[in-house]
Amino acid sequence: MSGAAVLRGAAREAAAAARPRIRIDSGRIIAGALLLLLCALQLLCLLRAPAAWMPARVAVALDAGKDMLLDGAALGLPPAEGARIRLRRDAAGSWWAAAAGPSPLQVQHGDTRRRAGSVLLAQGQRFQLGASSFSVDAADAVSVAFTRGATRWRYDGAVLSKDGLAQPSCPDARLAARLAGAWNRWLPSALGMPRPLVFGGNLDCGNRIAIAGVPAPAATIKPTPEGMLLAGGAGAQQAPLLLQSAGRAQDAVLLAEREEGLDQAGALQLGRTRLLLERNGDLLHLQPASHVALYREAQLRLPEGVSWTWSRRADWRLPEQAFLPLGLVFGVSAIAGAAMLLSGAAARLGRTRALAAAGALLLCGAGLTLLYLQKSGAPAGAGVGLLVAWAALCCLWLAGGRSLAAGAAVLLLAAGLLSQLELGLGAPESSWLRHAGKTGALLAIGAGAFGMLRALRPERDARPLPQARVELALLLMSGVALLFLLLQVAFGDETGVFDLQPVEFAKLALAALSAHCLALATGGQPAPGGALLRVLRLGAPALLFLVLLAVALVQVDDYSPLVLLTVWGCAMALAYALASRKYLLLGAVLAAALAAVAGVALLRAAGPAEFARWNFYADRFMVWLDPGSHPHTGQQLLLGAQAIAGGGWFGADHAFGLLALGQDPGAALRIPAVQDDFAPSFFLNRHGLLAALLLWMLQALFLAGLLHTAVRCWLASAGARDFRLAWFARFRCFLLCGGAAFVAGHFLLSWGTNLAIFPVMGQPMSFLSAGGSHLLFFICPLLVAGVASEPEHH
Repeated sequence: MSGAAVLRGAAREAAAAARPRIRIDSGRIIAGALLLLLCALQLLCLLRAPAAWMPARVAVALDAGKDMLLDGAALGLPPAEGARIRLRRDAAGSWWAAAAGPSPLQVQHGDTRRRAGSVLLAQGQRFQLGASSFSVDAADAVSVAFTRGATRWRYDGAVLSKDGLAQPSCPDARLAARLAGAWNRWLPSALGMPRPLVFGGNLDCGNRIAIAGVPAPAATIKPTPEGMLLAGGAGAQQAPLLLQSAGRAQDAVLLAEREEGLDQAGALQLGRTRLLLERNGDLLHLQPASHVALYREAQLRLPEGVSWTWSRRADWRLPEQAFLPLGLVFGVSAIAGAAMLLSGAAARLGRTRALAAAGALLLCGAGLTLLYLQKSGAPAGAGVGLLVAWAALCCLWLAGGRSLAAGAAVLLLAAGLLSQLELGLGAPESSWLRHAGKTGALLAIGAGAFGMLRALRPERDARPLPQARVELALLLMSGVALLFLLLQVAFGDETGVFDLQPVEFAKLALAALSAHCLALATGGQPAPGGALLRVLRLGAPALLFLVLLAVALVQVDDYSPLVLLTVWGCAMALAYALASRKYLLLGAVLAAALAAVAGVALLRAAGPAEFARWNFYADRFMVWLDPGSHPHTGQQLLLGAQAIAGGGWFGADHAFGLLALGQDPGAALRIPAVQDDFAPSFFLNRHGLLAALLLWMLQALFLAGLLHTAVRCWLASAGARDFRLAWFARFRCFLLCGGAAFVAGHFLLSWGTNLAIFPVMGQPMSFLSAGGSHLLFFICPLLVAGVASEPEHH
């Protein structure tokens, strides 16, 4: 070969090396194509939704001295609720209202709400329930004392005392009620968990006073900011509750018929529907603001004296309340972007990443605005929320890079949003769309935060990570989680506190703290710091675990958190056994898993009589084994089974749900918590078993992606030259394993509950159920951890 030919070949090789390599990621392209398909289905669902009309304003005309009885449908309430209200005008023209059905009526005056058919107890009052008569001896804002015959009672909002002694727990009380009762008896009343006083039943026990021949709850007393409130219960119709004011023995009235004045009221709450009030001469105007009935046509036969002003549901409506916060969001994002471009941040990050950070900030602000609009009672249209959700999904797809877990998560989120959109657009009630709107808003907040962290993250280098700062952050995280768990115990219930679920953040904190401990245990080097710091490292996850366990037993009315924590604990033990090569522990964990499977099979084979003697959620097992004998308590199980059977292999429309997009969900809408715990039942009914198999594959890919990244982190720790870098790689490995274990537990419990493999347990399905704290405080941070743990090039 001549020298010229050699030079030409070397030049071609140099030119080829200088050209940038274009690497085509087929997996990412497939994920992007599937995401576009799901977004197209969401748009088609929105376009195919039928017209929906609702009352924008209800006008009621009534002459002075007259009254009228209206059902809830005449005021815009869904007819299925069966609510009724009695309106009256006295001789002076003032308006009065009272509940006339099972749905409660609340009247709002300023910042206070008063339930119609209730009364604040005061000294000297008497009330009668059945054959029992009670006299109020003393009452204040925190306690009430009363007598029945020779028996003296005192109730402080948490504990009921009979003749000076706290009552023992009821024989049929569940473990949660027993623990709550013990907590209230031993701790000061200021730290007690509020528990209502209930009248009815055949035995004085717990927070219950027996009334012969009257089932509980015939009446209740609850603490309120204004004082102790007496109100009728579900069994009040069998035994009317009579009230006699102090010094007026001849004026005994039926408490259920006690009226509330409307002249100075600003709103009514009838059942689940909120009605804004406005007086206009002889007319009373009511504006339904939530849980409003929807109609295909703007016409309805109304009672005499009632008229409606109709409005059509606007899918692309942006309320006026959104203009100011959106303007602030745009302004802040523009200023932040300009500041980064003009400062040294653009040089460090690059113009593209600086603009990406500003765009992610804008997306996060848009999500916050949508959430604010929904909380204020003026939600944006479904189309507006869908645009923001698409931007969030696109941001996640871009920020996820080549991560298998991120690609599967984006598709799972899009599928869940489609399912919630189908429920909301086809339901005959306006409130169902709030689930899809909330999911889209929280998704935008989480994706925006994810994008900002991704764009502002400094380039990786070989410098050791500051382990002390990471440990301080973990301890602060555990402190915040413990604080919110205690707030839930003190002021909340099993649905959370302050509209949040602290348990979700506590699960993330528990996974992170445990990952830190296991990273130290498998490192082979002593943990830095003194004895106190080592105790905190090891004790913090144990304390958080115990508090989570206590909250699960006290607050939650089923044992699903126990199962979830057991699945997580076994998975972490398995990960530690594999990492440290402790094969005896590995065998014990696998044996425990096999024993659990065998136990479920044995429980399924047992008869309901075997559980009649249990005191540990025996009713749930009996309903699970024989739901036909418990049609009321087994309603979720029975309706869910019917919906799944109706879906078959190809969906209820025999076309994988494509023909039914945006249409009426049918009987599946009657399943309790169908948007949450029983979301899989609706998915199986609408799209069929074959579509569910694809969903299972996506869920398996998500878990496999997390575990694949965890294994890569473990291998990277073995080749690290600095022990702190090795520790951090092991930390990420165990964190991803713990997060995958919790998500797998959610999948297992949700599918097991919907398919009747397990007794009914209340856990949402990750990605598919309506978004909330689980999406924002657990799924999104887990995605951040998974993508951040991926190597830059592989």
